Amino acid sequence: MRQPKSPRTDVELAREGIVLAGGGAAIALQVAHRPVAAGVQQHSNFTADPLGRLRRTLQYLAAIVLPEARSARATVTGWVARAHEPVEGIADGVAYSAADPDTQRWVTATLYWTAEEIRWRIWGEQHPDDADQIYRSYAALGTALGMPQEYWPADRAAFQRYWDEQLASLDVTDAARQIVSDLFAAHSAPWWLRTAMPTARFLTAGLLPAEVRVQLGLDWDGADAVREDRLWRILASAYPQFPAGIRHIPARLVVAELIAGSRGTKHSFDALG
Repeated sequence: MRQPKSPRTDVELAREGIVLAGGGAAIALQVAHRPVAAGVQQHSNFTADPLGRLRRTLQYLAAIVLPEARSARATVTGWVARAHEPVEGIADGVAYSAADPDTQRWVTATLYWTAEEIRWRIWGEQHPDDADQIYRSYAALGTALGMPQEYWPADRAAFQRYWDEQLASLDVTDAARQIVSDLFAAHSAPWWLRTAMPTARFLTAGLLPAEVRVQLGLDWDGADAVREDRLWRILASAYPQFPAGIRHIPARLVVAELIAGSRGTKHSFDALG
């Protein structure tokens, strides 16, 4: 059977439900950044409501990326701006602010990196022009948060240098480890979500760079690596064969809820995206 082509644009990639598998890794990478962990610790309760956190993040991504959600874009960016206004201060010996462009760049970088990791595991290498197009488009997620356009690395090579430098300088705090531990414990989540958390934790640990995984205290060994490789091989063989209508169900549900919710006047977004 012929392998379906890899998503060629950010819109195509954003519609793929499999990208949700990178959500835990994106959150873990974000809080591995000390200012983000401090802001989340002081202003966010997403570990008590992981489904709400995921839903709001997906709505933000959909509003910025998907043309069918464009009518809700101004509303969503307004929600985010209001949620981020009070997010600044000093905690755990570090200053933090949701308005800091370096923080906005890091949050955006984690979203791009995890999406690309999932895309690569499912579809493998892609044409450089398509990879460049997807990369450039991710800047919009940061600029919608307030990041100046020039803060986004100019190309994928520049991004890789930035990413390597950031990984080398991360200082994972006890607060970050507690946030990640609470996230996967999901004490306040429905029973069915708690049942899924061991799998989510496994996927997250496998996706994370080794140095971040170790600092966050996520156990991993050779047997885990073999199991992860086998899992992704199965997913890479099966997932692209599903009809687009099935693969895109999560995106359609998010957009429908987003459009309905944007007609209201109230919404709650967690700090720092």
